[in-house]
Amino acid sequence: MKITKHTGLKRILFAAGYSWKGLRHNVLYEAAFRQEVILALILVPIALIADVAKLERIFLIFSLMLVLLMELVNTAIEATVDRIGLDFHPLSGLAKDTGSAAVFISVLLCLYTWIAVFFF
Repeated sequence: MKITKHTGLKRILFAAGYSWKGLRHNVLYEAAFRQEVILALILVPIALIADVAKLERIFLIFSLMLVLLMELVNTAIEATVDRIGLDFHPLSGLAKDTGSAAVFISVLLCLYTWIAVFFF
């Protein structure tokens, strides 16, 4: 079976479509991602209008986007592990726990960034 790969503009359009599907799924079916998107929709405008330096504004928004990115990666890890099998295995648990830890660290980094910019 030969797999044909799209190239050029067609590849970009297909990749954008796949990305949209992934984002849509996460917004519709992943409560944590939905909550983090709502938080970002509130905090990004605050970062844009706050009286802070340009670099601080970049850090504020970047830290929020990092949380969203880590949540997407965590969901991808969980979906892959679940696709392999729903039986408990220590390595499956480790993969899921590690994805969760990545989200947790990104949340701590985001929290620290916002506190550092506005209170230090």
